[in-house]
Amino acid sequence: MAKFIFKMPDVGEGVAEAEVVEWHVKVGDRVEEDQHIVDVMTDKATIDIESPVSGVVTTLAGEVGDTIAIGGMLLVIETEGEVSEDDAEAAAEQIEDDMSDAPTSEEVAERIEAENPDASDADDAIAAAPAPAPASAPAPAPAPTSEHRPEAKVLASPAVRQRARDLGIDLAEVKPAADGRVRHADLDAFLAYNAGSGFGAAGGTRADETIKVIGLRKRIAQNMAAAKRHIPHFTYVEECDVTDLEELRAQLNAARGDRPKLTMLPLLITAICKCVPQYPMINARFDDEAGVVTRYGAVHLGMAAQTDAGLMVPVIRDAQAKNLWQLAREIGRLAEAARTGKATSEELSGSTLTVTSLGPLGGVATTPVINRPEVAIIGPNRIVERPMFVPDGMGGERIAKRKLMNISISCDHRVVDGHDAASFIQAVKKLIETPALLLID
Repeated sequence: MAKFIFKMPDVGEGVAEAEVVEWHVKVGDRVEEDQHIVDVMTDKATIDIESPVSGVVTTLAGEVGDTIAIGGMLLVIETEGEVSEDDAEAAAEQIEDDMSDAPTSEEVAERIEAENPDASDADDAIAAAPAPAPASAPAPAPAPTSEHRPEAKVLASPAVRQRARDLGIDLAEVKPAADGRVRHADLDAFLAYNAGSGFGAAGGTRADETIKVIGLRKRIAQNMAAAKRHIPHFTYVEECDVTDLEELRAQLNAARGDRPKLTMLPLLITAICKCVPQYPMINARFDDEAGVVTRYGAVHLGMAAQTDAGLMVPVIRDAQAKNLWQLAREIGRLAEAARTGKATSEELSGSTLTVTSLGPLGGVATTPVINRPEVAIIGPNRIVERPMFVPDGMGGERIAKRKLMNISISCDHRVVDGHDAASFIQAVKKLIETPALLLID
């Protein structure tokens, strides 16, 4: 028998350490050569590591969330035969080669936006709601404050007492049977008489949980904290009448044939791309260490999407060069790639401006966090119907039901002035409220 010390492989690109995200083996497990044993995350990628030898695991170097240096011990495997130093080095080199060829998630966390968001449409966000923890017994509600006899003097079985506690009922308030003992039937009569008094428990209790922040969620936390710490945000919100835009969207979808269904997002992106040339500072990145702002001629639009792995921002390359149907198709493709974990590093990096949407959960207004090092992020909110004063065609006004949507924009105040942000959104609003202009080159 021999002990094989498997060290953290060198993944290149200047990476000095990796964080353990998930162990797929434990001490005492039998592993085979090339078996998936652990997932680790670096600043560059999330990597699946396989065992270079067969044997029994005797030692794990760290727990989930721990950081291990490149070249440090990862685990120890007891093998049935001798493993030569040359064989061990060859196996480690093969693993390093395999990992270097695997698709990475470079800059995934840097493309993260704080709203997170669930939405029914693929272009708004991809839902990833965690399962709720199992509920235990309901919490007792406060007992009535009126004067009463102590509960200890009331005759009742343990089952009746427990039911009364669960319902928040003071047994001293319940009229007992002739023998002075409170029974379930007496509780039922009390509840029927006091049906509107709210004696049911408001909700159940759950056990406290301690969740370690690791992996992509840890990167999200770090980048969101850095964005808020370094960037002086300001948010501007404007209300837009999208009644005519929604009518145009319905007409286009009715005649779409085999083309993808249009949601609001392709129309909004088109409006944004048409307005960016007038306000180039919105479509920019700020290198605050070098003191340099880069204003981009092309719009590489980030699209915040919620996934099981965390919030990702796939990028629509050259959004300004695509028509409505091309945008809709690219939005669907990228959203699906992010949701299934198949998005490449290139698809998850390089955005110059980001749009984030909570879809039907969009709320009245949002204050999105900027996707650093970008200088602006745009957030459409929920569409609502309200009565509005509109021209009646005879010089007066009438009340009509209209569809309204607020658009939020957060900007880096070091680079973007409030006047520029407001002017940009006003230009977008004009296109949205006059949708025929969106179809004009």
